[in-house]
Amino acid sequence: MTLKKISVLIINTLPNRSKKKEMKILQETKKFVQQTLVHAEGGHDWFHIERVWKNAETIAKEEQCDQEIVALAALLHDIADSKFHSGDETLGPRVARNWLVSIGYPEEKLKHIIAIIENVSFKGGLNERNHSSIELDIVQDADRLDAIGAIGIARTFNYGGFKHRAIYDPEIEPNLNLSKEDYKASTAPTINHFYEKLLLLKDRMNTKTGRELALERHRFMESFLDQFYAEWNGLR
Repeated sequence: MTLKKISVLIINTLPNRSKKKEMKILQETKKFVQQTLVHAEGGHDWFHIERVWKNAETIAKEEQCDQEIVALAALLHDIADSKFHSGDETLGPRVARNWLVSIGYPEEKLKHIIAIIENVSFKGGLNERNHSSIELDIVQDADRLDAIGAIGIARTFNYGGFKHRAIYDPEIEPNLNLSKEDYKASTAPTINHFYEKLLLLKDRMNTKTGRELALERHRFMESFLDQFYAEWNGLR
C-alpha cells in the first residue's frame, strides 16, 4: 500500500473514531448522572435530565453549534441543584468539573460546559448571564421547556408537595417583583409559581425552535389554569 493510500485511509477513519469517542463520553456521563441522581426529587431526577437532553438535541439540530458540548451540558446541568444542597450554587459546577476532569475531557471545552451550568438557571429571572454562546442558549431553552406545559405542571406540583406547600390560597397573591433571594426562599402556594416563573418563560426563550415549542406548552398551562379556577370555584 502506498503512503498516499495509507494517508487517505487514516483521514477517512478519523471521523468514525471521533464519533465513537464522543458516544463513549456521552454514555459514561449518562451513567454517572443516573447513579448520582438515583434518589433525587421527582422533578429534578434522571428523567428530568433525559428530557432536557432530548429537548436540547431537538433545538441543536436547527442551530450551528457544538452538539457534544450541548449534550454534555444538558446531562450535567442539574448534577447538584442548589435547591437540594443548602443553596450552594458552586457545588453543581464543581461536581461537573471533577467528572469531566476524571474522564480526561479537554480543558477548553470543559470550561465552556461549566460556564453553561453556571448560567443556565432561572432564579427569579434575575440571574444575570456571565457567559454567552449558542450552546448556552440551547441548553437554557431546553431546561425551560421542561418547566412548562404538561411536564412543567406535573413537576411544579410534585415539588410543591415535596416542600409541603399549599396548592392554592386565594388570600396569597403572586409576587411579580421577587428578588433572587426572595425567589429562592419563597414558601408561597404552588399556583403562585405559575405567575412568578412558568408563564414568564415563553417570552424568555433564546432560539427560534425554543420559542415555537414554548408557545404550545404555554397555551396548555393557560388552559389548565382556566380549568383549575373553574373547578376551585365549583363552576365546572
